[in-house]
Amino acid sequence: MPRTRLASTAAAFAAALALSAAPAVASDASDATWPFPPTEPPPPGQVEIDLVNANGSGCAPGTAAASVAPDKTAFTVTYSEYLAQAGGGSSPIDSRKNCQLAVLVSVPQGYTYAIARAEYRGYADLADGATGTQKASYYFQGMPQTEAVTHELPGPYQENWQFNDRANVAIYAPCNAERNFNINTELRVDAGSDPDRVSWMAMDSTDASITTTYVFSWKKCD
Repeated sequence: MPRTRLASTAAAFAAALALSAAPAVASDASDATWPFPPTEPPPPGQVEIDLVNANGSGCAPGTAAASVAPDKTAFTVTYSEYLAQAGGGSSPIDSRKNCQLAVLVSVPQGYTYAIARAEYRGYADLADGATGTQKASYYFQGMPQTEAVTHELPGPYQENWQFNDRANVAIYAPCNAERNFNINTELRVDAGSDPDRVSWMAMDSTDASITTTYVFSWKKCD
């Protein structure tokens, strides 16, 4: 994917590693039990967010796009071909799709950032006995901590889905240092007991309305 630069006037991108799973809900549901401390106001000056790289079978070049919310509280990725399917003669390769994002955030000196919550949305059509799985892991470049969160969606299921990963402990980027923040996601589908029935799970939509959102948090450095 071509390098994409997203500039804002006052904000911070966020990233955290200790995330906990929340259950699948309808795509328009909200998470009112967000266990994350109040954040400080966004920093003054310009914040630049670079989508340095996006690669994987779920985000081939030209099929993923990134944007920053107008109020600078969230970072959103939209996919157009992120779909896993199994059964009905599907190739085994089609049953697992993945995408790795590398994001570089440049913030004014004296500020740092963390992710408070990640929200994943999509649509699934799963036969009885089939299973869909969404997984995500998060880590800063050069740091050993990696937190993986997995959600399962049992069939039968035929509607929108949403999973929320919520930070229990804020892990911030090092102050006054630029590090890529890596987000690895994966979709898997198991056809179950009826291999003739196609089951699929997607983080995409024909109207480009299916997105993944990462909610920002920021603070001043000591």
